[in-house]
Amino acid sequence: MNQSQSSLAAGLTTSEQHAVETFYRAFAHHDPDLLDQAVTPDWLDIPPAPGQGPGPEGLKPMIRAFLQAFPDLDVTIEDIFGHDGRVGVRALITGTHRGKWFGIAPTGRPVRLALHEFHHLRNGKISHTWHLEDWFGMLQQVGAWPPALAAAEAGR
Repeated sequence: MNQSQSSLAAGLTTSEQHAVETFYRAFAHHDPDLLDQAVTPDWLDIPPAPGQGPGPEGLKPMIRAFLQAFPDLDVTIEDIFGHDGRVGVRALITGTHRGKWFGIAPTGRPVRLALHEFHHLRNGKISHTWHLEDWFGMLQQVGAWPPALAAAEAGR
């Protein structure tokens, strides 16, 4: 985290900031088990992915599938804003589409996804996460959107 992010997160306790950073390290370090250090056992992910189970154990298989599709996946935290157990994060996900994702065969194309999340924290861990990823942008980057373009590329 750079200096400007530290000052923006000044309203967080050390344990809250650590939990938020560890949450993103679970993706960036390709270690879903880091979620156990970052979130509460009853953590809510809103909205959950299709087929995602509850709590951290429900997200771990999703992270593993994401890493299979994007084996060079990285997450960079751009901004952390926090105060009184509430945190907003702006981050960037990067990777190369090397495995099937959303039913789309690997394209070998690089992707960059904007990520915006809001977290509630309880006792130094994340208890709720509301998130918005730019999946539409990812579909465009891998040539799966618009549908006419995807069909034309599939016919090559």
